[in-house]
Amino acid sequence: MTSFDTSPHVSVWRALLALAVVLVLLATTGWTAVRGHGGGTTALRASVSAWKHGSLHGHRLPDPDAAPDQLARFFDSLGARDRALLARRYALAVGNMNGAPVALRYRANRIALARARAAERKRVHDRRLTAAGHQDAARRAQRFGELMAPDRHILAFDPAGSGRVAEVFGDLTTARRISVVVPGVDTDLFTFRNSSRPYTALYGMARSLYRAEREAAPRTRTAVIAWADYTAPSGLGVDAATAMRAEEGAVRLNKLLRALPGRASVALFCHSYGSVVCGVAAPGLPHRVTDLAVAASPGMRVSNASQLRTGAHVWAMRDATDWIRDVPYLELGGLGHGADPVSPGFGARVLAARKAEGHAGYFEPGTDSLANFAEIGVGAYASVRCARNNDGCRADLSGTTTAGRA
Repeated sequence: MTSFDTSPHVSVWRALLALAVVLVLLATTGWTAVRGHGGGTTALRASVSAWKHGSLHGHRLPDPDAAPDQLARFFDSLGARDRALLARRYALAVGNMNGAPVALRYRANRIALARARAAERKRVHDRRLTAAGHQDAARRAQRFGELMAPDRHILAFDPAGSGRVAEVFGDLTTARRISVVVPGVDTDLFTFRNSSRPYTALYGMARSLYRAEREAAPRTRTAVIAWADYTAPSGLGVDAATAMRAEEGAVRLNKLLRALPGRASVALFCHSYGSVVCGVAAPGLPHRVTDLAVAASPGMRVSNASQLRTGAHVWAMRDATDWIRDVPYLELGGLGHGADPVSPGFGARVLAARKAEGHAGYFEPGTDSLANFAEIGVGAYASVRCARNNDGCRADLSGTTTAGRA
């Protein structure tokens, strides 16, 4: 007797279901999601344009899109006073410039945040705005102010529209292991932090991972980047069903990774649609990226892990209560994201995710998912817990270490 789950008719029905879902999304939320990202990045572009036409002591400034090592050499040639001058004069450009010193980016982004907050405070009292406009301005001013707190380290910032931001936990310049958390849909500057459900928002996810890594390996210098520096899809519309946002995000992600200071190993932790971004980025990942771990993935735009064309270890996990398991895993005419990363045929190292309830619980303290992420982040492969009650996910790993290493 053929079970319903393995019947060839099921694949047909799932394909038809997927098409029906896509048609509904296109008819309702889809096109709204596409239009919702309009507006551009006016202030950032203006700052970059000013840099391109600017000079220092009569000499033209280097191309802001030059290779990170070239820009690093330029900044290394400057004294502290000239660096500070450039940070003030071109705050947004310097704050988002891959290759600029990390501390200078923090400083420039603090200046840019202060200016953006001042502009929003002015809008609060603008009589031409509606009550809703005043409320929005007040909300934006408050969020910019929060990001300016002394203990916040903002690596990227763009105030336009729903905004972009990247924040660092730990010391990025001295870290021996760097983790980057790549989020999914509905992530922007204003959903970046959630005080009522902290571990469902990117700030809480990254902070939780940083703490778990410190606990797993107290003597290992680690840093974690909460990376919301791409335009994520808005809702479960057509953006989320295609790779359009992932393709742009993958370019931005690889630019960040190539510009990270030092020689620390890097691990990517990609949640939900973030795993689509990481899948698209995979062939271009720098060699220092040793691990690519996905959770709650709708697919990675490939049929199996080998098609990612990366030398990084590929890990995957999904809790049994996660609704993403009911999404049809296929790709048809650019819609859908391909095979299920936790399926046996995909070829990823499948990890336990016990206690990670629902779609957003993977970074909750006390879960197998967070513990596994932390062990991967510090390189303790021997300590990860496999999903299938065996050692299969740890097989043939080189450089396996043990917890508590220096």
